Amino acid sequence: MASDLKNLSVFSTDALPDISHRRFAILVSEWNTEVTEALFNGAFQTLLQYGAKAENIVRGNVPGSYELSLGAQWFAQRDDVDAVIALGCVIQGETKHNDYINHAVAQGLTNVSLKTSKPVIFGVLTPNDQQQALDRAGGKHGNKGDEAAITAIKMLGLQKQVYSFQFK
Repeated sequence: MASDLKNLSVFSTDALPDISHRRFAILVSEWNTEVTEALFNGAFQTLLQYGAKAENIVRGNVPGSYELSLGAQWFAQRDDVDAVIALGCVIQGETKHNDYINHAVAQGLTNVSLKTSKPVIFGVLTPNDQQQALDRAGGKHGNKGDEAAITAIKMLGLQKQVYSFQFK
């Protein structure tokens, strides 16, 4: 669904798991800092709002969105990290760099998640211009960081359900 039809900061919070003991890594791209800092603030505050402890959240910075995959892999390989949230912003611009970067990051984060069997969340904005990015980083369309944090929480809940389920 296009975010102009949905607010990224509005989501169902039914049956969220207890995350007070869970540990999160939030990776933040330093490219498009105005946007990515707003995404980080949204993700961090949402984790706290739904029960994470500040001391159980670690932040890592990477130079650009392309580097999110390797940073995510380093964090996800740690036994003391339960979920990784990757935040970035690749604005379309005049060249096709966004096509290559966005595809590589999406595939890279997917691969890390599958390799480590941990939630690795794609919190990367892919807007056409700066205003669209700002609109999705705490502006009129909410904050993708909020959505990414809730996605991490929900995936941890599903993980617990899957691994504790027993057929009768």
